[in-house]
Amino acid sequence: MKKLFFFFLILMFFPLLNSCEDNDDNLVPSELEVNDFVWKGLNLYYLWQADVPDLADNRFSNQSELNAFLKTYDSPTTLFNHLRVDNTIDRFSVIFSDYTVLEGILTGNTKNNGVDYGIKLKPGSDTEVFGWVRYIIPNSDASTKDIQRGDIFYAINGIPLTVDNYRTLLADDTYTLNLADYDGGNITPNGQSVTLTKTELAENPIFINTVINQGTHNIGYLMYNGFYSAYDNQLNDVFGNFISQNVTDLVLDLRYNSGGSVNTATKLASMITGQFSGQIFAKQQWNAKAQAYYESNNPASLLNKFYSGLNGLNLNKVYVLTSKSTASASELVINCLKPYIEVIQIGDKTTGKNVGSVTLYDSPTYGKTDVNPSHKYAMQPIVLKIVDKNGFGDYTTGIAPTLTNTYIELFEDMGVLGNPSEPLLSRAINLITASGKQATVSNDVSKRDFADCKTVNPLRTEMYVER
Repeated sequence: MKKLFFFFLILMFFPLLNSCEDNDDNLVPSELEVNDFVWKGLNLYYLWQADVPDLADNRFSNQSELNAFLKTYDSPTTLFNHLRVDNTIDRFSVIFSDYTVLEGILTGNTKNNGVDYGIKLKPGSDTEVFGWVRYIIPNSDASTKDIQRGDIFYAINGIPLTVDNYRTLLADDTYTLNLADYDGGNITPNGQSVTLTKTELAENPIFINTVINQGTHNIGYLMYNGFYSAYDNQLNDVFGNFISQNVTDLVLDLRYNSGGSVNTATKLASMITGQFSGQIFAKQQWNAKAQAYYESNNPASLLNKFYSGLNGLNLNKVYVLTSKSTASASELVINCLKPYIEVIQIGDKTTGKNVGSVTLYDSPTYGKTDVNPSHKYAMQPIVLKIVDKNGFGDYTTGIAPTLTNTYIELFEDMGVLGNPSEPLLSRAINLITASGKQATVSNDVSKRDFADCKTVNPLRTEMYVER
C-alpha cells in the first residue's frame, strides 16, 4: 500500500488533550519520554483506541497524572502490550527498540540466510514440529549451499524442533539444520546437515516471471513474494514484458506473500487491469478521531484509486494461487479486485488480515523528521481497516479459495516452482485451457503449515501505508 503519502502534521490534525500537553507545569521526565511517546501515539492513532480504557481521552486530567501512570511500566514494550486490545482482535501491532530494523523488514531488507521455510506439526503430534524449505532466496548464503526447495529439517544444532523452541533456535545468526527424509508421513533423520549464516539481505519479491504458451493461451506467471515499493518499477517492467508477449491470461502466485505496502498493492491491481484508472480500488477506515478529521479535511486521502500510466493487461479475470501464508496486502488485492473482475483463487484459505499499520516515530509529527535523538524506538500499530469499494472487508478468518477443493502443498508432490507441471500452477493452467479437470479431492487440512519464516517475525506480515 504505497504512495498514500499522508503528510501528517499530527499536532495540527489532532491536538493532544490540552490537559496532557507537555507545556503545562509537569513536563515529561527524560526517563519517561519513550513511554510518553507510546501512550500519546496510540491514543491518537490506534484503531481500537476507544476500546482501551487506559487510552481514553479523559483518562488523565494532566501530564502529572499521565506521568504517574507511565512510571508503573518498566519498559515501553510492557506498556505497549498493555495498551493493546486482546490479541485475538489485534494480532499484528508491534513495537521495535531500533527503528532501522523495523524499516528494513518493511522494505524486504532483513538479516537472512536465504531459506524461506514453513513449519509443520509432525504427524500424530501436537508438540513436535519440522521445517520444510519453500524456496531459496538468490544471492544468499543458502544459495551457495546444498539445500533446496522440498528439503526437510527436523532439528537445529542437533536439538529436535518443538512448538516451544523453534522460534528461539531459528533466531540465531548461525545455525546448523539437521535434515531428514519424508517417507509416508514419517520424518526420518538422514544424517545430512547444512550450516547457514544470516547476512543483511535484500529480497527481490519478483521471484519468478515467465510466459507459458498453451495453445491459443499465452499465460503470464508471476510468483510475487512481497509488496516492497523499491521494486515497483521492476514490477511494471514485468507487466510491460507480458504485454509485449501478448499475454492473454495471468496466474498470480501469492502463496508465500505475507504482505507489505498498500500503495504497491494498488499498483499491482492497476497493472493486472488498466481499464479502471481513477476508480476506487480500496477504502480506509481509521479510528473515530482520525476518520472524522480526514472526512472533514481531506476525504480523498481515505481512498486508494487505480493508477493510470502503468503497464496494464486489461484483464477481466485473474487466477491467484494462495496458501495459509497469503496475508494482508495479498488479501487486499484479492478482495478489492473482486468488484471489478473475476478472481479465481486456487489453493488454501488465506491468513485473514484486513487491517493496516503505519510507522510512528517519537517526533512532533510522529514522522521521521526531527525524531527524538535519545532513543530509536518506533511503533507499528494497527491504525486502519481496508475494505473494497463497496465497503466489504470482513475476512478475518481468511479468504476461502473459489473452488471447493483446498490444495495444500505435499512433500510427495512438490514440483518445481514456475514449471507448468507444478501442482498449483498446473491447476490454474487446466482451468485456463480447459484441457484437464480440476482435482475434486481436498487435501487434509491438518497438513497446513503451523507457522512460517514470516510469521516467526510478525512484522513481516504487515500491511502498511507509507507517509
